[in-house]
Amino acid sequence: MSSRIRWGPIGLLQVTNLLSGISNGVVTIVVPWLVLARTDSVAAAGLVVAISALPGFLAAPLSGWAVDHFGRRIVSIISDILSAISAAAIPIVAFFTDLNIAWIIGLAMLGAVFDPAGYTARKALIPDVAEASGMGVTRLNGIHEGVFSIGWVIGPLVGSLLIATLGPVSAFWVPFVLFVVSAILIVFLHVGDAGQEAKAAREESGEAHPSAWQNAVMGVKIIWNDHALRALILAVTILGSIYLPTESVLLPAHFVEFDEPTALGLVLAALSGGTIIGAFGYGWLSKRVTRLNIARGVLVATIVFYLPVALLPPLPLMVGAGFAIGLAWGPMQPLMNTVVQRRVEPDAQGRVYGIQTSLFYAMPPIFMLATGVIAERTGVMPVLLGLWVLMTIVALGVLMVKSIHDIDA
Repeated sequence: MSSRIRWGPIGLLQVTNLLSGISNGVVTIVVPWLVLARTDSVAAAGLVVAISALPGFLAAPLSGWAVDHFGRRIVSIISDILSAISAAAIPIVAFFTDLNIAWIIGLAMLGAVFDPAGYTARKALIPDVAEASGMGVTRLNGIHEGVFSIGWVIGPLVGSLLIATLGPVSAFWVPFVLFVVSAILIVFLHVGDAGQEAKAAREESGEAHPSAWQNAVMGVKIIWNDHALRALILAVTILGSIYLPTESVLLPAHFVEFDEPTALGLVLAALSGGTIIGAFGYGWLSKRVTRLNIARGVLVATIVFYLPVALLPPLPLMVGAGFAIGLAWGPMQPLMNTVVQRRVEPDAQGRVYGIQTSLFYAMPPIFMLATGVIAERTGVMPVLLGLWVLMTIVALGVLMVKSIHDIDA
């Protein structure tokens, strides 16, 4: 069967996916480091990360509408071009004027506007690439999330090296170049668009295409009316929101105190390394374990392995625990993709992914801001332990929700 697979479309999408992961990994480590280096304030870092995430909350539903309305490839290309411009803006502004907190917040917010569209478009392209290549969509889901995680392994390492060599401002030229290359690669990706085909069929039958607002409302209704999908999306969103300050605020604050950017890069790379293996293993795992049991295993293992990280052990132990967290969480995103693809019509998948992404942008800023302020007063470890308690409560609560049992249907 492997001899019948066309690897060209897969390669183009996944190289683009990899470059996106690297770019986002670089930005994730460089932005809080830039703020901490200039202000020496954990609260300021939390504030910048929190505020910069807010535009994604509004942009993500529009991204879903754009993907469904204009097409998956064109949205991916335009998004990458605009993301490249926003990345280059930071060193350009720094060249001409003082790059203060206001500038950093504004430019980080600008970048956050464009990221959801590219992320949504690439995810929506998975079924089209699977169809064009002859690979099963479940297997490609695992590959897609695994490759994205590889980018998150490379990105923090590259970011930490760039901070140590070029400085945090010049580091943004790397995402600029990678976003440009990513846009060029998608230009050469020639596959069908199931969403556009379904849209054309509906228009021929006289059904009007929804506006951006109607599209977002329809996405919410689809998720809300599908109890299993709703339970899974809320579980992933809430747990991810509670966890995210760990990587974006708390661990950077811990390692900035000791001036160890390389150590931070190693821990974040270990987290992503485990996620790679977990995501790539989803295709193998899905043939042997039900989706419900995969979800159960992810939730339990994630809270078990988070505790050692929260205790801030010596670097080797922290790297090992980080790898275990990534390994445990790795299958969750391919599982989410599979559930959406199996339960949502092709021309509605963009709006569902858009609402899902919007939810993920909406909640983390609250935790980022709160953790930054609290850590400023209490230190990092108490906040990490508090997050672990919250994650445990949420995970155990999700396991008791009956509707999540239907994700195998």
